[in-house]
Amino acid sequence: MKLHIPNTAGLNLFTAYGEDYIAVNQEKYSTNLILLPESIIPDWTSAKLESLTEADMQRLLELGTEIILLGTGSRLRFPPGALLRPFAAAGIGLDVMDLQAACRTYNILAAEGRKVAAALLFD
Repeated sequence: MKLHIPNTAGLNLFTAYGEDYIAVNQEKYSTNLILLPESIIPDWTSAKLESLTEADMQRLLELGTEIILLGTGSRLRFPPGALLRPFAAAGIGLDVMDLQAACRTYNILAAEGRKVAAALLFD
């Protein structure tokens, strides 16, 4: 069990969230984005959960991460199974959760040094 605080200097971390925004390192965003510990991909897609495409999901597969947290807005909703299957085949964990849970979980995994991405969809 670790008993020290990890060094998170230089990492992109969520510093706040609300009903219609998230903040990364104190900067607010209110459009769909992908957050990685070392980079931000703004405007990942303009889709809503219901209109996600294979191309949107392919972009996530190409991130080179071991786990992707898909934040589905203010409530937990699942995309069609056909969009999720390629992640298992590629050995990439894809966890679907509401946006706030995705932010909290991402911060924990990023602080642990995991290869994680948060792909966030706003309502």
